[in-house]
Amino acid sequence: MEQRTVLLALQEIKGVGWKTILRFVSELEDLNRLFDMNTGELMSLGIPESKATGLLTALNGTDWTRLEERYADKSIRAVTLYDEEYPALLKETSQPPWVLYTIGRIELLQHPCIAVVGTRTPTAYGVRTAEELGRILDQAGAVAVSGLARGIDGAVHRGALEGNGSTLAVVGGGPDVIYPPEHKQLYAELAKRGLILSEFPPGTRIAPGLFPLRNRIIAGLSLATVVVEAALRSGSLITADQALDESRDVFAVPGPISSPKSRGTNELIRQGARIVTEPADIIREYASSFASSELALAASSSRVKLPELTKEEAELLARFPDGPVTIDTLLEGTQTNFGHLHELLLNLVLTKRIKALPGAAYAKIED
Repeated sequence: MEQRTVLLALQEIKGVGWKTILRFVSELEDLNRLFDMNTGELMSLGIPESKATGLLTALNGTDWTRLEERYADKSIRAVTLYDEEYPALLKETSQPPWVLYTIGRIELLQHPCIAVVGTRTPTAYGVRTAEELGRILDQAGAVAVSGLARGIDGAVHRGALEGNGSTLAVVGGGPDVIYPPEHKQLYAELAKRGLILSEFPPGTRIAPGLFPLRNRIIAGLSLATVVVEAALRSGSLITADQALDESRDVFAVPGPISSPKSRGTNELIRQGARIVTEPADIIREYASSFASSELALAASSSRVKLPELTKEEAELLARFPDGPVTIDTLLEGTQTNFGHLHELLLNLVLTKRIKALPGAAYAKIED
């Protein structure tokens, strides 16, 4: 049996985790030896007796050679650490998955990836930003990687699917398990035009402890991780930490100081994360990786399409005079409070509609 097939078999056996497989790969020249070993020999490798007995029973009680046929019936293709298709960046990480279960365009594993993550409960500003990042990364020839969760993740995937569909969703259960349920249509579109990926065998149900494992793959696949919106205890910050652990770049989109959704991203910036004020910031940084993209080559001289304004932002922008205006003057002419006005102004600054001036003043940016 091929080494890769034994890996697939081990992945399917309950109680066999990443570290156990590492022990086998490290100690055995050929994983097929497992089929001929007895309980004592397994115990000499550090496997507890009860676990060793169950492992041998499972290994020898199934015809594992037909495993991939069963996957194929569900349109699932397995990529093991022994296969050429395995992504190089992920292989370099401290804990690369032994197997990747995929549905969709497997060739996306060989494209440059950028992770974009954030809160499950974003603001309208966060959703627009995530969608735009997904669109521009797709246009640049990169793959927008996220986790198919509610909020920012879903927005990233939808943005990329508006174009060529160069987006990859790393899921926290089996590749055939749809979560959250409301993303059923988005899942179907990703399976058709993008790529769904998991390190968990088909049928694995969602469990909270699996999401940190998923996050390490999101970070490990990617040249950089971009955090759009995140609270101080957001899971997205775990992904950013995992990216840093693997010596990958971390970017953050700044947000209003009054918004709890931006406290995590603003803290990342305070700690040294790079600031993203437009998608071109990412494209410029990795222009050599995205060299085949017309957008990447032109990013330094062309303005990227700006997100659409909300009704409130458009109304505020329409109040701007030809010259500078102070925030106090704007506050006098509106029916909003200072905190909300400051948030609207910051959104207009970040989307390059206005610029901040000394003395708490702002001016419209002319096209």
